[in-house]
Amino acid sequence: MCLSARALVKLGRYLDADERIERATSLYPKFARPHEARGELLAAQGLVQDAVDAFRKALDLDPKRQNARVRLGQLLLVLGEVDEARALKSEFMELDEDNRDIARAGDLEKQEKFAEAEKIYRRILTRHPDNVTAMRLWARLGIQEKRYGEAEVLLRQAVKVAPGFTGAWSDLCGAQFEQEKYDDARDSARQLTRLNPGSAEGHVWLAAVAAAEGNHADAVSQYDKALEVEPDHSGAMCGKGNALRTVGDREGAIAAYRSSIEARPLYAEAYWSLANLKTFRFEEPEVQAMLELLDDDRVEPVGQVQLNNALGLEFEARGDYGKAFEFFDHACMLRREQEFYDRVENEERTDLAIEAFSRGFLAGNAGNGCPDPAPVFIVGLPRSGSTLIEQILSSHSQVDGTHELADLGRIVRSRPVLVDPPARYPASIVNLDAREFARMGVEYIERSRRHRGEAPLFTDKNPNNFVHVGLLHLVLPNARIINALRHPLDSCFGSYKQLFAAGQPFTYDLVELGEYYLQYRRLMDHWHKVLPGKVLDVHYEEVVADLEGQVQRMLDHCGLEFEESCLRFHETERSVKSASSEQVRRPIYSSSVNLWRRYEEYLGPLIDTLEPLLSELPEADRPSSLAGPVA
Repeated sequence: MCLSARALVKLGRYLDADERIERATSLYPKFARPHEARGELLAAQGLVQDAVDAFRKALDLDPKRQNARVRLGQLLLVLGEVDEARALKSEFMELDEDNRDIARAGDLEKQEKFAEAEKIYRRILTRHPDNVTAMRLWARLGIQEKRYGEAEVLLRQAVKVAPGFTGAWSDLCGAQFEQEKYDDARDSARQLTRLNPGSAEGHVWLAAVAAAEGNHADAVSQYDKALEVEPDHSGAMCGKGNALRTVGDREGAIAAYRSSIEARPLYAEAYWSLANLKTFRFEEPEVQAMLELLDDDRVEPVGQVQLNNALGLEFEARGDYGKAFEFFDHACMLRREQEFYDRVENEERTDLAIEAFSRGFLAGNAGNGCPDPAPVFIVGLPRSGSTLIEQILSSHSQVDGTHELADLGRIVRSRPVLVDPPARYPASIVNLDAREFARMGVEYIERSRRHRGEAPLFTDKNPNNFVHVGLLHLVLPNARIINALRHPLDSCFGSYKQLFAAGQPFTYDLVELGEYYLQYRRLMDHWHKVLPGKVLDVHYEEVVADLEGQVQRMLDHCGLEFEESCLRFHETERSVKSASSEQVRRPIYSSSVNLWRRYEEYLGPLIDTLEPLLSELPEADRPSSLAGPVA
């Protein structure tokens, strides 16, 4: 009767609920639960003081009723009875060992003592295996540390024990999404919508899955459903803007982003998303609003990064390069504090790759891979023209354009022989069974199918795959590889002023960026040496100067006949996810060539780091500090 009364309260059928509660009270006058249910009924009707009295009666009859203690504390806060509410919280913690431990684990997480927090969650679940709160918190710790598989196991158990635990279902969506288990994430999101139809969250996850699978029209539809449920859900508005931008609906995207700001003025991500269109200009009141938010303590650190980056892009468009650099630099300083990057480790990894993938090792393992010729890998550093190359190639009738696929890295990480201690990739490649090269190639081809159509070739423009060129040659020997190159200073500064959603932690410090670029060029030189002709270098500046000639080079490298549509790449209708999505929908332009010269006076640390490469360039391409003939 008490449970049905609580359900009736949720349905708003207060008279029916009251009838059930009265009957339960008359049958069992000393039973606490009817009074607790009455407290819920009275609170739902706005009768706060009467609800407080009912919860107090429930606690008098059964002091162990923790739910009544929590609800009473919440209502006392509404009435301004802060001291009594705090006393109830202390009682709650004292009565529940698990809750004391959970609070202690939470404090440890704030101190970034994650291993110690994990031990506490483990201890709680050893003591009480069905404590779903501990399961979820432990899983969230795993998600934070990108141990998505472990988190998924915990969350699946949590929803098995408590099928109505919507928070666990939401986190499960995230863990499955990050592992690209899109079918599972979709099922979890649907369950979330069934359990909580009044929340937008399930629809937002369904939209994210649809977008990840390239079904951007479905994503927009799901975002619209989320907004029907919660019209002011700024995240859904911003997500809708991202989906519209991807399919080329620029005006729709702008409207969605602006609606997001209107609904939530502190939502910095929407400002950054507008700026990241690259072709958008803010109105003066919007610029002033962003400047005011920079001094607003309510904006979280990630929001401060986004605002500074957005202002940098805006002032660059206005030609105020000094002010633009000031904002870019501050954004990078803040973001670098949030990232972990070890430049020494990166140099050691390059050393290991050069040593492991020797000419002899590559020759000795030739012919073991999967012969499928479908992939065209576009590698390099970010902001070096890879999106333009992809758009040109995907304009060909025989090529499907995908996006930056993460499959190759995941395939490597799934091989314990390559990554489990004491193994260290890429040095551990020598431990791999020769037959495994073909298996890895087949797995990549199968995993990539969900991203492409039926064309004979498809692109994968994950720039970080440049570190895997040797591995690619072994697992997919007939794949084509194109290296997107740009003037070192344009390439590096382009990355410095680009705020990446995730990854690329080396891009937020000018010295680290320069050192990373040197290691990238060093490794690419190695691939050219041990695999001559395997990789085609395509320079952005040469594409701008001679589009037809460079298109012909790329098509020849891929074994494709020339098609005029590749020259009209900007007319190709396809989804483009990268930061250059709006730019590649315009004809070729030269305004971004040598943009670094506008910022040369601020790039001293980067120029000093890159001096070995810059000094080898023609005099016209060198910064003024390195002008003059090469010694």
